[in-house]
Order: sequence, then C-alpha cells, then structure tokens
Amino acid sequence: MEYRTFGALGWRVSEIGFGAWAIGGDMWGPQDDAASEAALHAALDAGVNFIDTAQGYGKGHSEEVVGRVLAGRAGGGDVLVATKVPPRPGYGWPPPPDADVADVFPPAYIVAEAEKSLRRLRREAIDVYQFHTWVDSFNMRDEQFEAMARLREQGKVRAVGVSVPDTTPDNVIGALARGEVQAVQVIYNLFEQHPRRNLFPVAERLGTGIIVRVPFDEGALTGKYTAATTFPEGDVRRHYFRAGNLPAVIARVEAVRAVKDQRHPHMSMAEYALRFCLSHQAVSTVIPGIRTPAQAGANAAAGDGAWLAPDELAELEAVAWRKDFWNEELPAPSEQLT
Repeated sequence: MEYRTFGALGWRVSEIGFGAWAIGGDMWGPQDDAASEAALHAALDAGVNFIDTAQGYGKGHSEEVVGRVLAGRAGGGDVLVATKVPPRPGYGWPPPPDADVADVFPPAYIVAEAEKSLRRLRREAIDVYQFHTWVDSFNMRDEQFEAMARLREQGKVRAVGVSVPDTTPDNVIGALARGEVQAVQVIYNLFEQHPRRNLFPVAERLGTGIIVRVPFDEGALTGKYTAATTFPEGDVRRHYFRAGNLPAVIARVEAVRAVKDQRHPHMSMAEYALRFCLSHQAVSTVIPGIRTPAQAGANAAAGDGAWLAPDELAELEAVAWRKDFWNEELPAPSEQLT
C-alpha cells in the first residue's frame, strides 16, 4: 500500500480507504456484522489506515462496527476515522440552496452529535468530522464553524470536512477560501470527472485533503451489472438504477471497458476505476465501499502508486458523463420504442 499526504494536515493516508456505508446494514441489502468485521480486518491487514463512516449509516450502526473492530485491534487507535453529521431531522438532502445553516446544522446539535459518534466509535477524537451535505448559503455563516472550532479546541475533532452533494461539488469553494475546511469528500470517477476542473485546483492551492467517494458509480463501473441485474427491496441501488438508468449506464460502462481492454486487457474494471481516481494528484484517498475480505484485498491492491498515463487520461475524457440518477429517471428501453 502506498500513502499520500492529506493536504496541509500532513497526515499519511493510504491511497485506498474503507467506505463504510454498506456495513451500516440498512441501505445496501442484508449485511452480517461478522462479515463486516472480517472485511475491516482484511482492509487494515492490507495497509488501509483511513475509514470513512457516518452517523446516518444504519443510524449509527456503521460507527459501532468500526469502533468495535478498532478498539479490539492492536494499533487500532492509529487508524484515521472520518465520520459525518447529518442535517437536523426534517430537512431535505441536500437542503434548499437558501437554507439557513442555523436551522440545518445548529451549533448545539453539531456538538451533541459529535459526542454520540465518539461513544459509538470508542474514540477520544474524530479525525475528520464532516458536514454530510452542503449548500452555497452555508459559506456565508459562522455559527457552524464556531461549533467545530470549539470541538477542535477540546481535542474532540482534529479536522473539519464537508461531504459535498453529488452534482454541485464546487459549492464548498467559498468555505475553502475562508480557511474553515480542511477536507472535502466528493464524487469523482470515470463518469463524474467535473471536480478536476474547479474543485481540485482550489484544493491543491489551499492544501485541502480530498476524499473520493463512489469510485464505482454505485457498483456500475466494476462492470458486474447486466440488463438482468436486480436489487432487493431497501437497497438504494434499486432506486438509482430504476427504469432506463441501468441499461444506459451499462452501455456507457462498455465504452470504458473498450479503452481499458485496449491498454490493460488483464486488469479488472474495478481496479481500472480505482486507478483512474488515484491518477489525479489532488486526491488524498479513495474510499470504495467494502463489505467482504475479498473486496478489501482486491481494492487495496490498486493502492500501489501506479497511475494511468497522461495520454490515457486524456482519452478517458470522452467517457465523462454528468448525470443525477438519484433525481433523474431515464425512460426504459421499451418506452423509448413507443
């Protein structure tokens, strides 16, 4: 495993981290805690030293699993852990662009939720405490940052982060310019290449750590889905790939596969997707979702410091695709024929 410097904080973080949404057990189909714990141990054994979770993953269950594993493992206290505070109950995701941050993230709420996370994680400090969504209006207010500053002064939070919305990654730049945020979590993958145009250059200039999520586009870029793929009730992919979304993404994945096969015929699609993300120097770590030891080992193997060549990255600009499948439903193939 190779390690990178996490922005101006200077931490050394593994190129591949552990995305812990699925081990929350409530939105990605059934998940057994024993399998989750085995996956975490396998990832840590492979050199992973960064875990990203959230209060909203299984209503805190993901945090509990992470905390249990790290507390029972030698050196577990040295692993970097990021978690997230969700908007106060009753607000949409993301909130409206003009939302009042004092309503969405009240200072007392931020502090109280941090205490809950610390108990579940069994830690004295959260390495990166992230706002679990963001809108432009939040950049202009101070209350939420003052709460974070108090937590940092108390030694309960080491760095402040923002997990930016899927389709508006640039909306945190105002907060970065004010020096209030040390880390940004963003979707960046073979399809969603937009962050490299605006957010990444700003992050590099300001020394902001970049955590890349959704490197596989909810699993699609692993190349494992077919037209016959189905998802169980309660699995978020059932909504994401509804109607014509799945056929459309499968077609786009095949265009990616064609480039990969020409240059790296023996490389898996998952490895290729991870290596693409790691090929931008602004990226600090990539956090694929991991549910099994096999996934942990396969994903960790991509963190060996080997980047894609510049001419290959230029060729891959042709497969970029901005979309919003959480809110966009493409017509099913049968509907397109009528």
